[in-house]
Amino acid sequence: MNAFIKLVRAAESVAARTRHVMSGARLTESQFGVLDALLHLGPMCQVDLGRKILKSGGNITLVVDNLEKRGLVERRRDEKDRRYIMVHLTAEGQRLVSSLFPSHVEGIQQEMSILSAAEQEELGRLCRKLGARKA
Repeated sequence: MNAFIKLVRAAESVAARTRHVMSGARLTESQFGVLDALLHLGPMCQVDLGRKILKSGGNITLVVDNLEKRGLVERRRDEKDRRYIMVHLTAEGQRLVSSLFPSHVEGIQQEMSILSAAEQEELGRLCRKLGARKA
């Protein structure tokens, strides 16, 4: 239990210290996660976006709705199968996330620099081990 509490507190503490980039652009962590995923992976359906940023179907719908209201993403029906709806970055969404991403990466690098390269590698290995465990 002690290790779990330390893991959660450390993750929340680092996230809080790197959140300023997103909050300055009036984005939630989930909204930034969607924009980041679309920037780096291309258009996706909402189900895949939800899986990518670890959000439920209902939550991802609200996140995409709010991004769409701001003109940062748009939903488009697949031309081959009109039942399938893909989420795309708009030009404005692309500009915004592209402008924020370098500062976000810099903040994360600064936070992680407290650990040596070997410690970061070990932390990554342990997190993968925890995350890959089958239920």
